[in-house]
Amino acid sequence: MFEFTTESLTALVTLTAMETILGIDNIIFIAILAGRLPIEQQGKIRNIGISLALIVRIILLFSISWIMTLQEPLFTLFEHSFSGRDLILLGGGLFLVAKSTFEIHHKLEGDPQVHLNEAQGNLKKKISPTYMLGQILLLDIVFSLDSVITAVGMAKEVPVMVAAMVISMIIMLLSAGKISGFVEKHPTIKILALSFLILIGVMLIAEGTGAHVSKAYVYFAMAFSLGVEMLNMRYRKKV
Repeated sequence: MFEFTTESLTALVTLTAMETILGIDNIIFIAILAGRLPIEQQGKIRNIGISLALIVRIILLFSISWIMTLQEPLFTLFEHSFSGRDLILLGGGLFLVAKSTFEIHHKLEGDPQVHLNEAQGNLKKKISPTYMLGQILLLDIVFSLDSVITAVGMAKEVPVMVAAMVISMIIMLLSAGKISGFVEKHPTIKILALSFLILIGVMLIAEGTGAHVSKAYVYFAMAFSLGVEMLNMRYRKKV
């Protein structure tokens, strides 16, 4: 029978904090994608997306032996051995960079097909919630793989890992609406968030090709840029 000790409680608190931090980029991506849907559907899709992220994390956690096999080399290219994990990170990173770039273009230039439909007096192009959930699930898998590997490195007991993930997901569910509203309300924050996702995508690509990039540098750059933008927003309010 599992018992919580001082060591396990410390691991739980630390891992919950780490999982919450790692989940921020997941929330931002879900919030931006959900923002393309009608307002009445956005909250539902956000909650489903975050719930799917939790389900994927727990499934991967209980398949840890399979995850470890993903780190075994599959083939060698340009003197670098690629594993299943590397391929997942590469694919996820490329998708994240491409999708974020597309979203920035859509934000700045708009959708040409929508403009054409409006000019012809037709209805605006509808985006399928199922299509959005498919994209969210794809990135959930990529973010979850990184999250589970981090959990395994920080805690020894599976119940601690599951508890930390559930708590962090509850925090994400409670904060997703506010984060989404804030991002949608401030266009510059949305562009900044998409730029962060491009940065994270590049980091995933780098890790997939064998280059280690400390997440501390990435999160510091994100925090610094966000701090500068917060100062800009306060300045604009005073002017």
